[in-house]
Amino acid sequence: MSAQKKITNVTVTSLRKMKQSGEKIASLTSYDSSFTQVMNDEGVDVILVGDSLGMVVQGRQTTVPVTVDDIVYHSKAVASTCKRPLLMVDMPFMSYYSTDKALETAAQLMQEGQGQMVKLEGGQSEEKIVRKLSREGVPVCAHIGLQPQLIHKLGGYRVQGRDDQQAKLMLEDALKLQDAGADALLLECVPSPLASKITDSVEIPVIGIGAGAGCDGQILVLHDILGLTPKAPKFSKDFLADTGTIQGAVRAYVEQVKDSSFPSSEYSFNE
Repeated sequence: MSAQKKITNVTVTSLRKMKQSGEKIASLTSYDSSFTQVMNDEGVDVILVGDSLGMVVQGRQTTVPVTVDDIVYHSKAVASTCKRPLLMVDMPFMSYYSTDKALETAAQLMQEGQGQMVKLEGGQSEEKIVRKLSREGVPVCAHIGLQPQLIHKLGGYRVQGRDDQQAKLMLEDALKLQDAGADALLLECVPSPLASKITDSVEIPVIGIGAGAGCDGQILVLHDILGLTPKAPKFSKDFLADTGTIQGAVRAYVEQVKDSSFPSSEYSFNE
């Protein structure tokens, strides 16, 4: 029996133990019960009901239009068959602009949507929000690096942390968010050396997407690993092409994350 199968239910504590033992964390997005059942069966550790649903399900150009009600709807569907993986849910754009609003949103996502951890974008600017949520018993994953909700401000999907000043700030963000009570970090589109440095500098699990193999785990959008995205990002891989079935694609993804063969340098930003 593989290591990931031994954990009956993945929890925040499980993820920290996986980091400590060196076992990689395999994560994927899901938006409905059917795909979630496949992920249950194939050993996925964390399922994210991401605001990426705005693009891959709703056909939007960005994640910005996604609402809390959208996340709740899809999270409830996922929760119906999510037995083993930890269920993480995104806090949409402008749903946590104050501590009061953040608590209200988190309560709705966890009570109605049945989420077990919330994910929010932002560095030190969100330290107060993370601290408040943590004190109220809300597990939090902080998302730094490329932040899709800021895409209009950033002017496009670009790798973050390539210059020394930006890299230093990102490391400071990670440490401050950990100190504020974040239970995990998600790094998106970050050069591999910087992602590895951040991963080694914090005690909480670090899950990467386009951040190299040095992170404690990986996450990809489901539609990307199934080859359904017309213009797939550099860091994604079509696992369906090599396996021929959805089950096989998810299984191959989990196996390659676990043995650190994914992501290779081909699917990473090395500088």
